Amino acid sequence: MDAAPRSYAELPSDPELGVRVPFACGTVEYADPHGATPSVRTLDKRRVTQCALSRICGVCGSGLGRPIAFLGSPREVGRNAFHFPPAHLACVQALLEEVRDLPVGVLGQDEPPPAWEIVTTAGFEFVRPSSQDLDRRPTFQPNSILV
Repeated sequence: MDAAPRSYAELPSDPELGVRVPFACGTVEYADPHGATPSVRTLDKRRVTQCALSRICGVCGSGLGRPIAFLGSPREVGRNAFHFPPAHLACVQALLEEVRDLPVGVLGQDEPPPAWEIVTTAGFEFVRPSSQDLDRRPTFQPNSILV
């Protein structure tokens, strides 16, 4: 399952949308047991957890340094709870250039957000949902905001 870290330019392309497939979404080399092709539209739950526990970039798969960047919707920024894993700032900026104007929900978003925002931090918490949460996906919560 584990793919070696790679540069943004080396990431595989989503065959439907023509944009790069980040580490947290799976890779073309990873064969889903159900035959699904990894896509920028969905997050791979195992990879999301791996990003949290191993402190690796959700885009390229290599170890995180500082600052740590999160890419999300205004709602996620307001809640301080992101679905897409932490990443290097340069990786998030490159990813944003590709997904900014897509007409579909990507990177854990059900619909295209009205705007994308980048938040930088020095650290984060990985929060698993409780049984009462309507949204059963884990979130990443920055513990400080860097400007």
